[in-house]
Parts: sequence; C-alpha cells; structure tokens
Amino acid sequence: MKWDNVYPWEGKANIPQEGQFIKLKEDKSLEVPDNPIIPYIEGDGIGPEIAPAMIHVVNTAVERAYGGKRKIYWVELLAGDKAEEKTGKRMPEETLEVLKTAIVSIKGPLGTPVGKGGKSLNAILRQSMDFYSAIRPVYWLGQPAPIPNPERVNVAVFRENSDDVYMSIEYMPRAENTQKVREFFIKEMGVSEYALPEDCGITVKPMSEYKTKRHVRKALRWALENNKKVVAVVGKGNIMKATEGAFINWAFEVAKEPEFEGRVITEGEPKEGQVLMVRVITDQMLMQLVLKPEAYDVIITQNLNGDYISDLASALVGGPGFVPSGNIGDGYALFESTHGTAYDIAGKGMANPLSLTLSGAMMLEYLGWKEPAELIYQAVRRAIGDRLGTPDIANGFRKMGLEAKELSTFDFAKAIAERIG
Repeated sequence: MKWDNVYPWEGKANIPQEGQFIKLKEDKSLEVPDNPIIPYIEGDGIGPEIAPAMIHVVNTAVERAYGGKRKIYWVELLAGDKAEEKTGKRMPEETLEVLKTAIVSIKGPLGTPVGKGGKSLNAILRQSMDFYSAIRPVYWLGQPAPIPNPERVNVAVFRENSDDVYMSIEYMPRAENTQKVREFFIKEMGVSEYALPEDCGITVKPMSEYKTKRHVRKALRWALENNKKVVAVVGKGNIMKATEGAFINWAFEVAKEPEFEGRVITEGEPKEGQVLMVRVITDQMLMQLVLKPEAYDVIITQNLNGDYISDLASALVGGPGFVPSGNIGDGYALFESTHGTAYDIAGKGMANPLSLTLSGAMMLEYLGWKEPAELIYQAVRRAIGDRLGTPDIANGFRKMGLEAKELSTFDFAKAIAERIG
C-alpha cells in the first residue's frame, strides 16, 4: 500500500523533510511535534501484511481526530528476513541508530531462524535502548473467547524485561566451562553434588534491586494514572528466595517511597486515588486468572513469569492476536505485535491485524494522542460487533452458532477504518 506519509526503505532509511523527530526531555518525558517521524519494521512472516493494515487504521484515526493538524510520518527500517535479503544482516546498524534517534517506534513479529547462530532480534531490540518494562494490556473487545463473560478480563501485565534467565548466562551440559562452574559451586560454595550432577546444565537467573525497582515504579505510576485499584506483585518467592522473593520484597519497598506514600496501600480497601498492592504466588495467579480474572487490574512480575502470565491472560480473550504490547524504558518505547511470525499463513491475506493495530493505538496513547487511540478502540469494537473479521475471528463466531463475514487482512483493516467516527 502507498500513502503520502509512508517512506519505504530505499537502500537506506528514507527520512522525510516534512517530519520531525520526537525529543526526549531531561526528565525523560517526550516532546512530541505535530508531525512526528515514527519508524516501523514490517517484520517477518505475516508482518508485511499486518503492518500496512495498522498504518491505514492509525492514519485514519489521526486524520479524523485532528483534521490534518497532526500527522505521523512513517519511516521503514529493516530487520529480520527482509534485512538479511537486502543487506546481508538481520539487524543492520542503521536500524538501531534510527530507532534511537526517533525515540518511539513500532514493529511486526520477527523470527529467529532455527539451527542458525545469533541472538534473538527481539532481545537485541529490547536491550538496545534498555526497554526494561514490557507492558501488555489484556481486554476484551467482543471477539469469540474461550471463557464465560470475557468482559471480566481487563488486566495490564508489567513484565520486567532486563533481568532473569533471558540474560542468557547459560552453561550447557557436559561443556568444559560448565564443569568449572559446577566445581566452583561444590568446592567453594558448599553445594551438594546431588544438586549439580556431572551431566547437568546450568542457567544463571540474575535479579537486581535497581532493575526491579525502576520497573515497579513504572507499573505503579501507570496504575495510578489510569485509576486502577488492585496491583498484584507476582513471583515464586517461596522457592526462589534470592531472586523472585527479593523481587517481591523490593516491590513493597517501592510502595513505601515518598512518591507513593498514601497512594499505594498494602491492606484495606483503596480509596479514590489509591491502589492496593498484594502478593500472589505465581501458580496461584495462573489459577486465579482463569477462575476470577476480574480480581486484578495490574500484574507486576519478572521476565519469565511475565511471559507465562501474559500468554495465559491473552488466551482468556482469544489469544495473542487480540493483545497489544509495548516495550518501554526511560522515554524510549518500541511497540509490537504480541504474536509470532505465522509463516504458515504468510501471504494468504488471512492474518489477524488486531494485535499490531491495537499496539498502534497504545503507541498513540503513549504520545499523548488519546483521541485517535480511543477512536481505534471504538472502531474495533464496532467491526467485531458487526461480526466482521479475518478467518480466525469469523470461525470463532461460527463455532458459537453465529453468522460472520470473513475478510482478508487489509479488508478487515479497511472495515475498522470505515467505522472510525
């Protein structure tokens, strides 16, 4: 698709003269011009189908909300399959440089080829500008869902993004360096040989006070700004006391900081302008999400648990194809689709564009452009209410005994755009 405000990659990033880059203030807040340059990465698999769909809906909403007074200038950057084809690299240096300059960006799904070396592109991106909080708001928009009364689900999962086993400090079974680590633990630290057999692999799970507390502060600020009432700090602290237990303790220390005094309470009923913070063990949270999802408004958790919990929460409303995501640090933000590349349906016009489209709306909110974001949410509800959707959505309605109209990826995006009031 071609639009006058979309600038495809042309041997290098095509930066428009008409647009301006967002600026980061000293306090890490954003200075957003009326004509911001927003980089986008199409992504792999279904990415080239859902990215134009997202852009079309976001452009329509911005135009309707501001009547031409504000406009996004979209600049394509390369990563993944397309980058490898065009440049020989899966993550060109130019991409990281422009993302840093632009402050705020959005991307489709990126795959990691099986059987090839190299770090996950998603991990590279998340660590490039220290996007330490992954935020996934999970809510129901009217789509077919596997649980009764899915409107009960309205929870934001804050997953710490810069700690835990994802730091890839790993020692493979029977490797020479693994034996050195094993020997150190047994001889120097008094660990039993039963705990570390000769054929074991070892993964280090770092968790720090600094990284935990900045993540918790971001989650609590978001909860207070959005009038949430119950915040759950989740972890398996009863078993992993030095890491997840410490995470929970540090979180409650943040609640006592002057910024949150009187606003974050740890017992009783929260009043206007307050949130209640509670502890929940991970397995209990997984169970309660299914049985009583309305019990919590915000979940603050570690990296690995956040992966599990956000996927389960997504499943309650039909799957990751309906859930947006943002990776946010100190000002810098990268929004993305929650699902994978879905190579098996790529190029068939079947891909559900809602995850990336809703991430686009989430990005607008982050820019302070709340009016077009709300227009997108309303339009998606209307389109689903009219039982329109890509094959996955239409099939879901049919299983419920309801008629539905099946649309291609871009036709569904056009149907949503047509319902933007």
